[in-house]
Amino acid sequence: MVIICCKDHAELAIDIIVDEFETPPVVELLTENDELSTGCEYCDNKGAYKVSNI
Repeated sequence: MVIICCKDHAELAIDIIVDEFETPPVVELLTENDELSTGCEYCDNKGAYKVSNI
């Protein structure tokens, strides 16, 4: 599972990964080189983090 989120929703994304998979999430800061056509999954802001269980 991968969640793209803004800074405001990073904690929510981390909590979802921990609750669902019971493992520590991998949190990566997105850079300008990351080509994303989507923003935050929870609002209309630009995605800043990629939170995943892998």
